[in-house]
Amino acid sequence: MQVFLNVSQILVSVLIVIAILLQVKGQGGGLFGGGGDTSFRTRRGLERTLFQFTILLVVVFIGVSLASVRLV
Repeated sequence: MQVFLNVSQILVSVLIVIAILLQVKGQGGGLFGGGGDTSFRTRRGLERTLFQFTILLVVVFIGVSLASVRLV
């Protein structure tokens, strides 16, 4: 069971990194706000779905991490 949790934790963390990089790429401004547009924009469509998916992945990652710690 511990091996399964470790592998799933690695896979979820890779998915989180990919989701975050897709969000940064989709904004077009770069990592540190190089786009010049500092006004607030609402997320719509695919951007919003990707944002919510990232939050879900983080929650899953925390759950798997806590389960992994409980088994030790």
